[in-house]
Amino acid sequence: MAFGLITAFVALAIAGGVAISYVAGSAAVLAFLASGYGNYLAIMPQRIFSQIDVFTFLSMPLFILAGEMMTRGGVTGALIDLAMLIVGRMKGGLGYVNIAASVFLAGISGSAVADAAATTKTLVPAMVDRGYRLDFAAALTAASCVIGPIIPPSIVMIFYGALMNVSVAAMFAGGIVPGLLMALFLFAYNAWCARREDHPGGAGVVLPPVRPTIARALPALLIPVVIVGGIVFGVVTPTEAAALAVAITAVLVFAYRLMERDRPANALRHLFSEGSRAVESALMLTGSIFMILFAAAIFGYLIGIMRLPEAIAATVTNLDLSATTYFLLASAIMFAAGMVMDVTMALVLMVPVLIPAAIAAGADPVHVGVVSCLNLTLGLISPPFGGILMVISAASGTTYLRLSLAILPFLAVQVVLLVLLILVPDLTLALPRLLGLVN
Repeated sequence: MAFGLITAFVALAIAGGVAISYVAGSAAVLAFLASGYGNYLAIMPQRIFSQIDVFTFLSMPLFILAGEMMTRGGVTGALIDLAMLIVGRMKGGLGYVNIAASVFLAGISGSAVADAAATTKTLVPAMVDRGYRLDFAAALTAASCVIGPIIPPSIVMIFYGALMNVSVAAMFAGGIVPGLLMALFLFAYNAWCARREDHPGGAGVVLPPVRPTIARALPALLIPVVIVGGIVFGVVTPTEAAALAVAITAVLVFAYRLMERDRPANALRHLFSEGSRAVESALMLTGSIFMILFAAAIFGYLIGIMRLPEAIAATVTNLDLSATTYFLLASAIMFAAGMVMDVTMALVLMVPVLIPAAIAAGADPVHVGVVSCLNLTLGLISPPFGGILMVISAASGTTYLRLSLAILPFLAVQVVLLVLLILVPDLTLALPRLLGLVN
């Protein structure tokens, strides 16, 4: 009864617009009181700081800052132009551009919501002007943004790796193939829709100039090479790679202003102006994330006291479930949770409870981690409370209801890929094994 009231409190608070960090903290404290372990709250401050004293967490605010600077400094626009240059003249070309741009941005920002904000105002109006339905353009943008947290660097993978003590480098390597497969699945669906709805495309489409576009975009593409290559091959830690991403982005923003024949003094002034706004946005988002981390520490302590993972593992053993069967069931639960909860909140609540039993049953920790991150990220485009849907609905001008209906076919395609990744672990583990990151 008490836990039912807590669930109702969380649902009402989220529906009422209360910040997720406040909801998470309040729910954590209420869960302790409802379970009869309220006396353990006295040592919560020590427990919280010991749980978040993880070096890897330092990379999250830096990756967030890099993404903010890219959006404000023109790096995002350069990558979108490159995608237009490559696939813009295919039938349904702007749909392919939308997906390809998300692939390029995924290698830099690591945030689905950041990618959604960056691409919606640029690509959705362009698609509508060329004859695409507004709800289709907005839904395709939402679906392609899910690629962001799967192709490294990924903020949610960093969070997962620190929370579950799994190698971030191995998870980054494991996310590359699933992310590219998601892009291919979306390409295939976009091709089918282009034929069915006669989307525009062909030789008459105006493309951006070749040389300036390549000159602006290629340096930006070096960022994921530095980040992923440095982490995977052990040259830098995730935190050092994030710092490099910020530094390279700052140089690119300054260089872009010079390429526009701006004076160096003005370019430097622009860099500091946009940089200060990016720092402000990154600090606000980072503060919210770390408040959720505080709640994660509280929930994790309660889960440990109640020995829930051990109980679930014992149930799996008694029912003689295979690792794959159990992981399918756990994934269904996580997907349902992601439909009504923030990604970070769902990760905090679901992963420590459900995932240890899958690993104990024989599942690979990296495979489970990558697929779980993809699963929970799909919640961002799942009605009724999809975070990306809310951002794109507001930015594009389409109603939330229309967008929620339009996203369903795209979501079905991505769920098919999710199930395929669960059933065929080698799709996720082949690259980490090749690089010697997993056995």
